[in-house]
Formats: sequence, structure tokens, C-alpha cells
Amino acid sequence: MFLNTLVHPGKSQKAFYVLFNNCCSDFGLRCLSTSCARTARKKGSQYGAVDTERYSSLVKSVVSSRVSAQTPETLQDQDTLLYGPIVEPRRPRDKPRVPRNRVPLRNEDKVGLRDACAPGPVARLMLQRGPDKSATPSVTRVLQQTMSPEQLLLLERWKRRMIAELGEEGFRQYSANLFRLGALFHTALEDALTSPSGPANRFEQQEEEVAGYMESVRSVLDDLSDMRAIESAVHHRALNYVGVVDCVARYRGRLCAIDWKTSEKAKPFIQNTYDNPIQVAAYIGALNSDENYRYQVENGLIVVAYKDGSPAHPHFFGLDKVLQYWENWLLRLEDFTDKNPPVT
Repeated sequence: MFLNTLVHPGKSQKAFYVLFNNCCSDFGLRCLSTSCARTARKKGSQYGAVDTERYSSLVKSVVSSRVSAQTPETLQDQDTLLYGPIVEPRRPRDKPRVPRNRVPLRNEDKVGLRDACAPGPVARLMLQRGPDKSATPSVTRVLQQTMSPEQLLLLERWKRRMIAELGEEGFRQYSANLFRLGALFHTALEDALTSPSGPANRFEQQEEEVAGYMESVRSVLDDLSDMRAIESAVHHRALNYVGVVDCVARYRGRLCAIDWKTSEKAKPFIQNTYDNPIQVAAYIGALNSDENYRYQVENGLIVVAYKDGSPAHPHFFGLDKVLQYWENWLLRLEDFTDKNPPVT
């Protein structure tokens, strides 16, 4: 009679038996045999203390549910209600990684040369590479081969999206055109930066394809002075890597290593430029190490130009930030060396 009262007709009784056994266990009812009942009469039955109306309602709600009451979500909610939320134990924070070889950014042999004038013509040193290029890696190669998994994933997603829109051949043509426009833009910048005429006459004979880029950087070029180097090779002798710095000049009075970039999307913040600040810091370290340059650089400038002629975004960063990016460069260089140990 008790079971008939509690179990809703037509529903599964499995959940009821589980709950009922638990209830019995809580109240010391280990069995429902006749002998147990006789023993209970002598000692005084505890069954009378059970709120049958309460548990009847509870069992009905359990067996009438369309979804199992023992789902993980329900159990977690019950545990949270009874014992409070789960508190993860505090794990010791990993110590920040530091370079094994902390080569300084500045060159002690050039102390006092930071603001020295650069006599003679603007430097345009050609990159000298031996037959074994892997022995002296470039800045670009190091950064490409040490990209984070997140960067690689973003790059792969962008490539797949472009191939879906343009097709394989269309994507190849698109990439080749971007490279060609970048080369034209840098050539036009060289002409503009070395032109004896004033800023107003710099853009008259520029290629039509890069006229928008040149218009974009007009105001930045007007802020440059004291040109030191243009498309010039740099070599860090202690760390043994090379690169080609786009430009070294004063931007609003401060000597900078400058990197020119083109973009189809606006990049108003320096974090939008991804690894470019690390690249500039690597060039600064190499400039300071290279004996071909009789000065030191402590500032960086990334200029993002746009094809539609909208004003470029110049991202200047001083010594404090340069030192942070320099630390990142040393770590990336270590990762590259670990993956590509020198052949002995």
C-alpha cells in the first residue's frame, strides 16, 4: 500500500526505489522484513517520524519528470546549493620566462653617440649573405618560424577565407599583387625621402598604384628630419642575425628606427600590428651592435599606410617599450635557435 501511494501510476519506478532506499538509509531502516518489523516494535519504530506527505510529493516529482533527475547539471546545482560553489585551489603562478642570454639593447662602445650627427650620405648598405643563409637568419625568418599557435590559427583562417572567396589561383595572384605593391611603395618612399625638393613636390611623379599610400603618409613624412639610413642592412654580431631596416630618421625630434607597413584595414593601435614592434626592436638592437652605424637608436616607429589615402597611423614607442619588445625578441631568437641548432 505504501508503494502504491507513492509511485505515480504509469511512470518508471526505478528513480523511486533509489530515492526510497536512500530515505530509508537516512532513517535507519535497513530492511522491510517481518523480523525487522518485530524488532522495531520492541525498540520503538522510527517510521512514524517520517513526513510521508513530504516524501510522497518528492517521489512524485522525481518519477514524473521527463528528464533524468540525475543529470550532471542537476547534481552540480544541488551540490552548489548544499555546499557552495567549487573553489579551485590556487596554483602557483609560473615564473615569467626570461632570456638565457640577456644581451643588452644598447652598445657600451657607442656611449655618447646616441645624439651624434651622422656625417656623409644616407646609409644604404646591401645585405651580404653567404652561401649558407641558415647560418645567419634574418629577423623576418625568425619571427615567421616562431609564431604562436594562436597567430598561426588566425593566419590559416584568413588564408582559407581568402581561398574560399578567390580560389587557389586568385589567392596566389592576390598575394603576388600585395608583394608588388609593397615593393613599389618602398621604392616611392625612397625617392620621396631622398628628393632634394620640398615635401610639396614629393608626390608629383609617383606611381598611380601607390599614390594613395603616399598621400596617406604625407603628414608623417613632413615630421621626419635628419635622415640616417634607408633600406639599409644591419647585423647583430653577438647574436648573429641580420635584417634590413626601412628607415632611420628623427620623428618629431627623436631618432627612430622606422618600419613602413601597408594595410587594407585600419590599425589605430600598436597591438593591431602583431609582431611588428618586436621586428623593430630587433632592428634597433642590430643597429646599435653594427659598427657601420656611428650612433645609437632607442626609439621605434611603425607607420601603417592605407591605399585609399586616409591618414596613416604612426605608432611611436620609446625606450621603455623598446626594451620590453627586445626581451620578446631574445626569447623568439632562442626558440628559433633551439629548433634550428647550428651545424657543427
